[in-house]
Amino acid sequence: MVEAVREPRQDRSRATRQRLLEAAVDCLAEVGWTGSTVSVVAERAGVSRGATQHHFPTREDLFTAAIEYVASERLAHMRAELPHLPSGRGRTESVVSAIGEMYTGKLFRAALQLWVAAASDELLRAQVVPLERHVGREAHRLTVEALGADESRAGVREAVQATLDLARGLGLANLLTDDSRRRARVLTEWAVTLKAALGGS
Repeated sequence: MVEAVREPRQDRSRATRQRLLEAAVDCLAEVGWTGSTVSVVAERAGVSRGATQHHFPTREDLFTAAIEYVASERLAHMRAELPHLPSGRGRTESVVSAIGEMYTGKLFRAALQLWVAAASDELLRAQVVPLERHVGREAHRLTVEALGADESRAGVREAVQATLDLARGLGLANLLTDDSRRRARVLTEWAVTLKAALGGS
């Protein structure tokens, strides 16, 4: 009987924590680091301030967890999307287009707010930099895998990294205004260049 009571309570606790992390990401993406206070996140999540502090006693605790959550969700999104793209002649174009889209969504906007804040906050930077390195390495590995790229060929590793760097830059350009048309044209042209660098794959 005690076990039956404990399990739903643990489920509710996990669900509350998840709502808080999702709300923290939404707040970062929409109102930035400065506007993302514990009160704002708690209100967005529909959770009391007391319940929020039970899970995350300080703002630092909340956003340390949120930083890790953003990183893991960005990678989960890539792992989910890239393997299911069409194969054949259009594979390179599909991969490049998918990566471009991944750098324009809510998770990227939230990560960007963290980067900007971390540039002038030493403690935050110490948390963000290692996670971004991990995201960068894994994003590169997933892209290589999705493209079927042979990095033993000269220039292939750099071409894959340039794809990720280009997508990140285009995501930045999209932050203030809808840049989707120009982004689509640029990515289409880049896919031709990348295909040649990969050896016509």
